[in-house]
Amino acid sequence: MRRNRRLATGLLVAMGATYAATHLVREPGFGILLVRSGSEAGIVGGLADWFAVTALFRYPLGLRIPHTAIIPNNKDRIGRTLGRFVERHFLTEEALLAKLRKARAGQRIAKWLAAPETAPVIAGTVIAAVPHLIRTLESQDIHDFANRTLGEQLRQTDLAPIIGRAIEMTTASGEADVLFERAIGITVQWLDDNRSQIDELVRERSRWWIPKTIDRRIAAAIVSGIMDLLQGLAKPDSDVRLKFRVALATLIDELLNSPEQREQLNASKNRILSHPDVQAWIASVWGELSQTMLDDLAEPSSKMRSALEQGLHLVGQTLADDQVMQGHIDDALQRLARYLITWRGEIGGFIAEVVRSWDTRTVTDRLELVVGSDLQYIRMNGTIVGACAGCLIFLVTSFLT
Repeated sequence: MRRNRRLATGLLVAMGATYAATHLVREPGFGILLVRSGSEAGIVGGLADWFAVTALFRYPLGLRIPHTAIIPNNKDRIGRTLGRFVERHFLTEEALLAKLRKARAGQRIAKWLAAPETAPVIAGTVIAAVPHLIRTLESQDIHDFANRTLGEQLRQTDLAPIIGRAIEMTTASGEADVLFERAIGITVQWLDDNRSQIDELVRERSRWWIPKTIDRRIAAAIVSGIMDLLQGLAKPDSDVRLKFRVALATLIDELLNSPEQREQLNASKNRILSHPDVQAWIASVWGELSQTMLDDLAEPSSKMRSALEQGLHLVGQTLADDQVMQGHIDDALQRLARYLITWRGEIGGFIAEVVRSWDTRTVTDRLELVVGSDLQYIRMNGTIVGACAGCLIFLVTSFLT
């Protein structure tokens, strides 16, 4: 800009020097008069355009002439106009949605995620933030906040319907029978493996005058009776199993429909949550989990990083081949754009407010740096065009007279 400004000023000075030089000729001929007229008009054109260019950014020669220093004096109005322009011509459904449809953002996102170098970059960013997040969550203030918010939410949550629905779905799918039979098998195996301990328990609780042989028979009878009962439960069509199913159905009905059952279950839940030992156990579990995560993240071959990279890459590959999912992403972005459009008034106001908060001198200097260089060509063109116009007027006048 300085170079162009010097060039424009130099051209104006050259016109002035030429005009002065023509007056040194005592008997000017046609050519000298032509040059004098051109240089004179060039001076007028150059000065006029210098005044116009300067009046945009400051007062010419420091004189407070009306309608000068246009940008400094109208900064706030320029900000409001810019805000309204963005609001009315950019933040519209026609402009935003057409651009989003043409961009095919879902396809681009899928292609970007599927690229081999993308997953390590995203994983690295996430992994770098995790230790800071974990250390933040270790703050006592965060713990107190979690106890006040999450703890209160858990206390207000009605667990009875949740447990009831879970048992109902497990029963309907047949998984309850599988789990039940598995539990019976484990119990029977445990009883068979620990017969000697049961014998010892019976002997310790028996009278001193009862023979040990009788104690062993009693213990064996107890174990055999329990095993027979459990084996009966293991048969799908046994009376014991049918009674168990009836009892399970009754439990589900009570959990879903009985206010008394709900009240008892939720009261037990709240007592457990409020117990100091339970809270200490939860805190210790979180501490161990946090330390395990930090130790893993410190390793060069972090399992968490590897799992995250593989998951991201798999999602990217799957998404790249799924045009339906890409369409969902496009739809989500369009919905986001429509939501953004509802805020266009606030966005336009924000732009105006930001421009208004700028320092006037700073705004003027920055705008002049951006467009000032090109504006100097206006000065040059004004000087040259003025000179040409002066020569033309002189020639026309000479021809007519």
